[in-house]
Amino acid sequence: MTARNDIRNVAIIAHVDHGKTTLVDAMLKQSHIFRENQQVAERIMDSNAIERERGITIMAKNTAIVYRGTKINIVDTPGHADFGGEVERVMNMVDGVLLLVDAVDGPMPQTKFVLRQALQRGHRAILVVNKVDRPNARPNHVLNETFDLFLDLGATEAQAEFETIYTNALIGAASTDHRHIGTTLEPLFETIVSMIPPPDVDPDGPTQLLATMTTLDDYKGKIVLGRLQSGRVKRGQRVVRIDHDGKVLTPTSVTAVFTFNGLDREEVESVEAGDIVAIAGVGDAAIGETIADAADPRPLPPIRVEEPTLRMSFKVNDSPFAGREGTFVTSRKLRERLYAELERDVALKVEDTDTPDTLLVSGRGELHLAILVENMRREGYEFQVSKPEVIGKVVDGETLEPYEQLEVEVSQEGLGAVVELVGQRRGLLQDMKYRDDGSVHCVYKVPTRGLLGFRQAFLTNTRGQGVMNTLFAGYGPHAGPIATREFGSLIAFEAGETSTFGLAGSQDRGTLFIGPGIEVYEGMIVGQHIRERDLEINVCKKKHLTNMRSSNSDIAAKLDGIRTLSLDDAIEFLADDELLEVTPKSFRLRKRVLGKQERDRALGQMKKVAAVV
Repeated sequence: MTARNDIRNVAIIAHVDHGKTTLVDAMLKQSHIFRENQQVAERIMDSNAIERERGITIMAKNTAIVYRGTKINIVDTPGHADFGGEVERVMNMVDGVLLLVDAVDGPMPQTKFVLRQALQRGHRAILVVNKVDRPNARPNHVLNETFDLFLDLGATEAQAEFETIYTNALIGAASTDHRHIGTTLEPLFETIVSMIPPPDVDPDGPTQLLATMTTLDDYKGKIVLGRLQSGRVKRGQRVVRIDHDGKVLTPTSVTAVFTFNGLDREEVESVEAGDIVAIAGVGDAAIGETIADAADPRPLPPIRVEEPTLRMSFKVNDSPFAGREGTFVTSRKLRERLYAELERDVALKVEDTDTPDTLLVSGRGELHLAILVENMRREGYEFQVSKPEVIGKVVDGETLEPYEQLEVEVSQEGLGAVVELVGQRRGLLQDMKYRDDGSVHCVYKVPTRGLLGFRQAFLTNTRGQGVMNTLFAGYGPHAGPIATREFGSLIAFEAGETSTFGLAGSQDRGTLFIGPGIEVYEGMIVGQHIRERDLEINVCKKKHLTNMRSSNSDIAAKLDGIRTLSLDDAIEFLADDELLEVTPKSFRLRKRVLGKQERDRALGQMKKVAAVV
């Protein structure tokens, strides 16, 4: 094995909103990837519409710059633990990481998750303390916190001796001294070249490439991306796929070879080991398979990712409004789309059920599954999903369930309400610190079940001022019963169009989710009850005409407090006997059983069974 000194492969890892994608933008601009007069969008690497809207990175992406003759492949990775499958793949492609932390917040839970992945693979890290221009910046404190974090995560002595660079990504400036920030990112580029080790590869060995990402091209077909670990790959070369079990599959020929320059994928004749490359012509290659020389096929260790912790059912829409708004509405289309997602997302699992129109989809968290739902509805799919449920496992006859590390930051005034809320959900306090700004930082260990529907209750109790983050903390004994839903649903009594009069007469029963002029059906959920039980209401009721004059504006003025749910809120609200109807134009909460008599009959049967047990 020899080091290829003209290349550095590096990943940027950070918590959500610490400036990771902004820093990549600045690195690209200062490497003269763009023409002087070229108009470039902010947050270039977040090309997905959902990423731009939510301000987070979901899918790992890569780009490349050249600094003084050294090519630096940069991989921008997700900062949220729900997309850990992306992170784990990226760590197979790089030789070091830039650990980006906010100069005020310091290392956060998602930072810990991704950093642990990097340290376990032996990667060296460069600490980048960003946003040093913030009024409350505390770079020395953040540096000490990060050093402690490295030790907590089991860093070796060499890994703990990391270099530190201070940056202001918004203006593209960096320095080794936080008191004197320069005008360019040159100190960062210099540190990457000097501290990140070059790829250690075998340039004379047989071709070996681990498929780390895949994409589809309208002209080239499926394209496989990964780091070329050994040998070289060229157009027309005969290669084979080696699957996860080590089985050598049918030989095929490489039809195109690409490297990366800036944001562009450039087609070349051949590429040597050490570079991050993309190749076409390898058929149905899946993530984690090895692309190897047909004459001397040697497998690389496959990618292993953590098991999913949550699942929800995806089923064909059977509501009274089914087929009105979607393009893809059949079970065949739904199944095809979900199984196609497995090719891109290794952390996802899809299973058939006894019912042909229902599939079970398992993921790493509520956000992971919510992003999939949002992507599918934007693509024209219409379907229904159930409340997420945790995936337990049995070890030595004992039932275990997943736990999360919950970190919350609240004001001292809001602490009591949060302590009570987490306690109701079987959370155990691990640590508590009082900050200089008057806030309190608490660390809990909570069953994953207890966090279903927790976010909205937490924001309500902290009046929107609290900050919460979660991190998977392994499996533990079953914690016992947890009541995650405090209030019942307000359910439409009959089909029709909502009226201001009907809604105004119902709003004292709870919080409404919809306004006037909305078409509803019997069994559709239109709000949240103020009590634990469900309640049927008539939101389509019309005001009887009389000779008395009445101003509509007076009635309308009484209609207030309508809560518009986001997709995440709707998923969080679901109870066990409810579904979320998802279409490209809207989403609606509903009862599984729409008719009141049928629901009452089913509830009676359940009570009889419970009494017998």
